[in-house]
Amino acid sequence: MAFYGDLFRPPGRTLAVGDPMFTASDVADGFELDLLLAWWQHAADIDPAVPPATGSTTLARSPRAAQTALRALQRSRFFADVSLRALVFDLKQVRRYLLDDDLRTAARERVQEQIGPDTHVLIGHSLGSVIAYEALCAMPGHPVKTLVTLGSPLGMRMVFDRLLPRPGDWPGSSRPGDRAGHPDPGPGPAPRWTNVVDEGDVVAAVKDLSLLFGPSLEGKVVHNSSHAHEATAYLTAADTGSAVAEGLRRD
Repeated sequence: MAFYGDLFRPPGRTLAVGDPMFTASDVADGFELDLLLAWWQHAADIDPAVPPATGSTTLARSPRAAQTALRALQRSRFFADVSLRALVFDLKQVRRYLLDDDLRTAARERVQEQIGPDTHVLIGHSLGSVIAYEALCAMPGHPVKTLVTLGSPLGMRMVFDRLLPRPGDWPGSSRPGDRAGHPDPGPGPAPRWTNVVDEGDVVAAVKDLSLLFGPSLEGKVVHNSSHAHEATAYLTAADTGSAVAEGLRRD
């Protein structure tokens, strides 16, 4: 398992302290506020308990925009059990990964360091799915046969437009084929990609990633109940297990 959570925390802090004590005033204008408003809009689309994000363009210019959006999201079943400080921390994690080149490189390297010759399946959840995707695309000759993404925000335009390398033909790698004795076996079969998503997962706002990454990507819809985005719920879904098993069987 690749760990990069420490990259998002100030030096000298222990992980046991928990998330920083963020409030609505800590949501930065620009990317963080835009992402928060996008979550609100999607939550309102799928949850009748969430008031609609009407007039979001005007709202985005208001100094109370973040507070209004956070209050609305707290009424959703998706964010009901998520503390405000954790929600703001998540916004900052996504923003820092996509806009901080040094942190991005370090996180990707943490993943690539864990991919060895016998690594056949790579699983990424939430922001981890973005890092896993980018790590594979930037790793020619990798041995991974199957990528499994869970609750992925890869389809959100704010994320998709900032991917590095730019999305092209998946997987963007040149894993050598297995023809023994051939001096230049050429590229092997492309990794299989299965994206598992819950219809109520607000973070995974775009459910069908094949619209952006091509028809070979296989999408699976699961039902995680009130824990729509939880990694544990995704990992224990039958469709996730089937995708992992298929990856371990591939020759």
